Amino acid sequence: MRRIRPLPPPLVGQIAAGEVVERPASVVKELVENSLDAGAGRVEVIVESGGIALIRVRDDGHGIARDDLPLALSRHATSKIATLDDLLRVRTFGFRGEALASIAAVARLELVSRTADEPCGWRLVVPADGRSGEPLPVAHPVGTTVSVADLFHNVPARRKFLRSERTEFGHIQTFLERLSLSRFEVAFRLRHNQRDVLHLPAAREERGWTRRVGMLFGEAFVQQSLLIEFEQDGVRLWGWMGLPTVARRQADRQWWYVNSRPVRDKLLAHALRQGYRDVLPHDRQPAAVLYLELDPTQVDVNAHPAKLEVRFRDPRTVRDFVARSLHQALGKARPGPRITPPPAPVCPPPSGPPAAAQVNEAIAFYEALRPAREPESEREAAPEAPASSREVPPLGYAVAHLHGIYILAEAEDGLVIVDAHAAHERILYEKLKRQLVGGAPQCQPLLLPEKIRLSSGDVELIHRHRSRLARLGVDLDVLGPETVVVRALPALLVQADPAALVKDLVSELRELDSAAEVESRIHERLATRACHSAVRAGQRLGREEMNALLRELERTERGGQCNHGRPTWVKLDFPALDRFFRRGR
Repeated sequence: MRRIRPLPPPLVGQIAAGEVVERPASVVKELVENSLDAGAGRVEVIVESGGIALIRVRDDGHGIARDDLPLALSRHATSKIATLDDLLRVRTFGFRGEALASIAAVARLELVSRTADEPCGWRLVVPADGRSGEPLPVAHPVGTTVSVADLFHNVPARRKFLRSERTEFGHIQTFLERLSLSRFEVAFRLRHNQRDVLHLPAAREERGWTRRVGMLFGEAFVQQSLLIEFEQDGVRLWGWMGLPTVARRQADRQWWYVNSRPVRDKLLAHALRQGYRDVLPHDRQPAAVLYLELDPTQVDVNAHPAKLEVRFRDPRTVRDFVARSLHQALGKARPGPRITPPPAPVCPPPSGPPAAAQVNEAIAFYEALRPAREPESEREAAPEAPASSREVPPLGYAVAHLHGIYILAEAEDGLVIVDAHAAHERILYEKLKRQLVGGAPQCQPLLLPEKIRLSSGDVELIHRHRSRLARLGVDLDVLGPETVVVRALPALLVQADPAALVKDLVSELRELDSAAEVESRIHERLATRACHSAVRAGQRLGREEMNALLRELERTERGGQCNHGRPTWVKLDFPALDRFFRRGR
């Protein structure tokens, strides 16, 4: 048998480095996080050959004292924690004291630093054999510069697993972009092969934060996102959540930060998806930049070797708070005018009344239709104001029903196009949900109760969940071992086929083991039935009906999308219309 013996120190370092240094981006991560922990206000990253040949990180932090330089390269030496209590409340990025030692085990490392109370900087070089000498004086501003050259030069097997220069640099850029949204007050600069790739000025107020998000996510995301903030029981959630219109096929634009630490967490990803329920198709992913802040003792940041994952002490509470907050924020979103004003046109405007006047004419026309349907007493008590003094609603006033599908409406700032079926579907579903949540859905007894033949197992399922179905507005009785009768349906779904609805519900009940999931899945099935009960394509609507639909849609939560995540309306504002016809050029 082989005898047990201690491993040589160089091999110990290389094994430990395998957990910390996976690729050049891992080195950048450790060094930049050290800079931020040192209070840097400016961080510059210089990379050559995708980080394989050279990585240099400069910062203006508080620096490292001369006598501490050798300790900085020792394993498990750190200034960030001293006791177990510090570890339980850690707010810094790093805390294990392994980064520089691990990097030095697989690359050539040079460390130069200066503190504010020292007359010069000090340089420490770690040669190939890993034995560092004494620090040497050198001219250097306050802060630290770490240079890492020839990564994995002494571990060629690891080097073979690296990808192309472009791919490795892409990982570095993605990491730095993601990290930059955790510290808006810090300026970041990234150079690759002597070329500036990223330059993010420091931002200390909301406008600057939004500008940085727009630089990384695109202006379309910023213009079509909600800036949210929720707080409950010491947990705060804030950030930018994209509207369903900027959803993506991949989840690559879901950036989460827990106490300013970038994380990839399955629980938060699931909560995010739950927040967008009812407004996104199954094949689309929301885009968001979200920050979760809570007591450090309520989250374990030491759950992953690379500190990319966290563990919450009360995961269910966190998940429910996040999902509920996001769902509520989307529910409050309402259509409104675009903020950006149209540019002044170069060519003269066409003759005739201005657009607002045309809208006022439309208002006057629609107002003329109202008195015939209003009680006489109501008209006397509240006389109508002149049309010119009334505000134009966000979705404007209908002018046509195109091919029985799209409602064309004239708004104050352009043209609104509404998918009548999708809009009605969302309106019906939200009304139905409000009734279900209130516990008293409006039921409509069927004129002729309908008998349905099912298998004995399906009838048993219905018998078991009969009271739950009744609370949802579906009144069923069991007539025999293979027969049920439908006596009433939710009033909003009275046009649905009772047999088809019941069979759909039975299929859902058969698949679900947990009673807690039943109502949620039944909501989904009723949403489908709301779709089938909505205005159909080709069904012509009058102007009064179209305008009633528009006003109802403006008041409806999540009215911008149907139950399947498709948009219910789009707006072509004047700048967009001008671009179509090349006006203003």
